[in-house]
Amino acid sequence: MANVGKISQIIGAVVDVSFNEPGSTLPNIYNALNITRENGQKLVLEVQQHLGENIVRTIAMDSTDGLRRGMDAIDSGNPITMPIGEGIRGRLLNVVGEAIDGMQATDASNGRPIHAKAPSFENLRTFVHRYQSN
Repeated sequence: MANVGKISQIIGAVVDVSFNEPGSTLPNIYNALNITRENGQKLVLEVQQHLGENIVRTIAMDSTDGLRRGMDAIDSGNPITMPIGEGIRGRLLNVVGEAIDGMQATDASNGRPIHAKAPSFENLRTFVHRYQSN
């Protein structure tokens, strides 16, 4: 069963979501919440803070135009992830990892969370790529 909250307040890009419905629980910090607007467009919110009284404060990853109190916000159970690997080289992606360059959609199934821990210093290395002229 999906963990569903309701929008309780919208202040610009800041959206408060209440999880007072029976069976719902507070999502974790950095979890992505998904909203489907009336026109079918998707909006992703990222949980930033637990305010108390089963309310979370989120930040919208796109415009909040058209949102209203009472709309459903579904907890994805995961943080926002960006696709990784060879398939994204030279691609243009938006802040939630969706392709915005008109090419085929990217595969985010093996993505990494945008708030992942940085690698340790010992695991860093430099890489020099040299182009060869013909």
